[in-house]
Parts: sequence; structure tokens; C-alpha cells
Amino acid sequence: MSAIPTLEQLHALGPLQQPTYPDAGAVDAAVARLRTAPPLVFAGECDDLTAKIAAVSRGEAFLLQGGDCAETFAGVTADNVRNKLRVLLQMAVVLTYAASVPVVKLGRLAGQYAKPRSSDFETRPSPDGPVTLPAYRGDAVNGYDFTPESRVPDPQRLVDVYNSSAATLNLVRAFVTGGYADLRQVHTWNTDFVQSSPFGQRYEAMADEIERALTFMKAIGADPDEFHRVDFHSSHEALLLEYEQALTRIDSRTDEPYNVSAHFVWIGERTRQLDGAHIELLSKIKNPIGIKLGPTTTPDDALAYSARLNPDNTPGRLTFITRFGAGKIRDGLPALVEKVTAEGLNVAWVCDPMHGNTFEASSGYKTRRFDDVIEEVQGFFDVHRSLGTWPGGVHVELTGDDVTECVGGGEEIDEAQLANRYESVCDPRLNRVQSLELSFLVAEMLRAAGREGRASGVREQG
Repeated sequence: MSAIPTLEQLHALGPLQQPTYPDAGAVDAAVARLRTAPPLVFAGECDDLTAKIAAVSRGEAFLLQGGDCAETFAGVTADNVRNKLRVLLQMAVVLTYAASVPVVKLGRLAGQYAKPRSSDFETRPSPDGPVTLPAYRGDAVNGYDFTPESRVPDPQRLVDVYNSSAATLNLVRAFVTGGYADLRQVHTWNTDFVQSSPFGQRYEAMADEIERALTFMKAIGADPDEFHRVDFHSSHEALLLEYEQALTRIDSRTDEPYNVSAHFVWIGERTRQLDGAHIELLSKIKNPIGIKLGPTTTPDDALAYSARLNPDNTPGRLTFITRFGAGKIRDGLPALVEKVTAEGLNVAWVCDPMHGNTFEASSGYKTRRFDDVIEEVQGFFDVHRSLGTWPGGVHVELTGDDVTECVGGGEEIDEAQLANRYESVCDPRLNRVQSLELSFLVAEMLRAAGREGRASGVREQG
């Protein structure tokens, strides 16, 4: 049995991106409450996801991971959760039907309440001169309102994260098992604003084809359970050590530690120090895990991460989530993939085309160009095609709402329109129309990758 590192051991490693709480007693009370809380997910569900990601690493499936940049407590409503789930289901159907590949569905939800920041403080102008306050680190830490009271880190928020995550997972499970995820609902997932867009109309045409296929299947007596429900898993960045450590438990079946706050957790770009606390904690759990790799990652770094996080080279255990930026992906990714492949490491490669493509618009809004997002995904596919490896998935920040946070796409959102509905509390997200457009474009890339893979297989057999 692997030992779970204590909080004292983790803090002794000097972890980065942790809040400074003013009341140690309140922290202890919140952690004690979390330690007695029921699990949000179960070890067996985590094992099922590991098996699915193993298929991704073998080139037999594709991973779609998406959701909010940073969830908020106010966003835990039936409508909001349903809208995020709906766009992910639509994207998955497009990818599955258009590219003929199984899609592993992984929500960036039910735990994504904390965000790393580039600075500990934020300064804003005021009539009396500049005001500096602690940075907003997500609802898990402090409030978004720019006031001294709001920005004080409050450990009670860790308990609120647990409760909000539980409510979100309850809603998701009700939707995916209660009929909403039934394939016969593909038309009802489309709303007026999507139907009026070119990609919405393309989706409707595809939905007609699916409906005809389902009618035929039913007529010949075939109506499998897979038509009526979907497997859906949760994920978030494992950032706040008090929360993640308190929700790491020993599984009664295997006597092994699992993080029961989510099925899949990942280590971010800012906290992936090899001798750091985040890698130490996640190296001990049995969940499938990911690690973000950016432009500063060397091939030797990638090998070292695999050695620490997946020493047994278990398929499906480790996912490398690359975030280079559209202008750097073709130069930076090949050396990593080549060395990892040459060493025979079992890794799922997933592209995060969001975090390397953020810039500040002239209006002051943080945004991303849709074309840059697509260009990074295309570069990701091109690199894997050139090396004969499998482009295993995409990791995107998105919402099911009609927001205006990323410029471009079929709606041709420009910088002047960002103010219309900019609702993110942190990073800009693709809206529903942009997400649907992305899924069709990725499906085309996947279809091409599948054709080349089959052709390669024929050549090898010949």
C-alpha cells in the first residue's frame, strides 16, 4: 500500500500557488470536515476511466476534455450544468459520428474552482490612487469582488467547493442516466441560436442522419444501452493541497490511495516541479492523472515526469497535455513525442490549444483568437502524423452559453464585441457555436488521421 503524504510533508516541499490563510485554526477545521466527507467519486469509476484512456494511448479512442476555466459557486444551477453538458455531448456526437472513433468524455467541472496566478496581487486605479489587493484565485480561495474583505483567503470555501462539486455531479449523473444523454435527443440539444449558424445547420443535417440510423437499428431489433446513456467523468487541476490531500482516501478493495474529489486530476504548468509537492501527492494516487507541458519542457523532463508519475508504465495512467501556443507547437512538440515514443512509454497525448494563445485585446479584455486555437490543434495533428503517433485528444475551456470571450469563429466576433457578454471570471472560453465549429474541424482532422493510420496498417501487413 502506498502511503498518503501528510500535509506537513507536502508543505515542507515549498509548494507554489498556495493561498496564505490568516487563521490556521479555521484551516484545520475545514480540512477536518473534508476528511469525514463522503467520496465524490469512486475508485472503480477511476479505474474505468484509466482503461478508457489506455485505449486513447493505443490510438483506439479520442479524449474530449472541456468545461469552465474557473467554476463559480453561483454557476451551480441546473441550467448552467445542463448547458455545459449539452455542448460536450454535441461535440462528442460530432466527433464520434463524423470521425468514426469512440470518444472519452471528460468534463472540466465539479472541482475546477481554483486557479494559479502569475502574481499574488492585483492593482487597480481608484479616485484616491492605485489600490493593491490579493489576486483572485478562484472561488475555492477568495471572492471575485475587488474589496479587501472579499479577497481574504477563506478556508471555509474549501468545504463550499466540496458541496458545490457534489451538487454538480448529482446533476450530471441525473442528466446522463435520466434520458437527457439519449442519442434520440440529438435534435433537442440544438437551440435556436445554434440552428441559425452554419455549423448549427451542419449539425442538424448530421442529426437527421443519426435519427435515420437509429430508426433502422430499432426496426431490426437492435437498441443497445449505449444509445440511451453515456459514460461521463469529472476532472480538475489538483492545485490546493489542503483540499486534494483531505480527499485522498485508501480504497477498501485494493488498499491503494485514490483522490476521490474527481476521476481525473492534473498538474498545471506552474506547479510541475519534479521535487515539488504536487508531483509528490499525485505520484501516490491511483487515479488517471495528467500534467501540462509547455514550451519550456525538455524531452528529458518528459521522461522524468513519466518515471515519477507512472513508474510501472501503466497504460491509461498518464496523460501529457501540451500547451505550446499556435506559433510554437510545430517546433516544440516533435522532440518530446519522439523521445517518449523511443522509450516505449505509455502516454496519451492531448492538446490544450487555449492557454498558449491568450492575449489582451485593445479594450483590456483577456481573449483568444479562434483561428489560433484551430491552428494549434492542426499543428498538434500534423506533428503526430509526421511521427506516426496518435493525436489523442483536446482539452478546451468552453461554456454552453452564448458568451463573447474569444474573437473569431463563424460568428466573426471582433474585439469590440467582447464587452457584449464577457462573463468569465478568469480566462476566455469558447462559446457554444465556437465549440461546435471546433468539433467539426477536429473531426475532419481525426478522419484524416484515421485514414492514414489504416493505410499504414495495410502497408505494414503487406
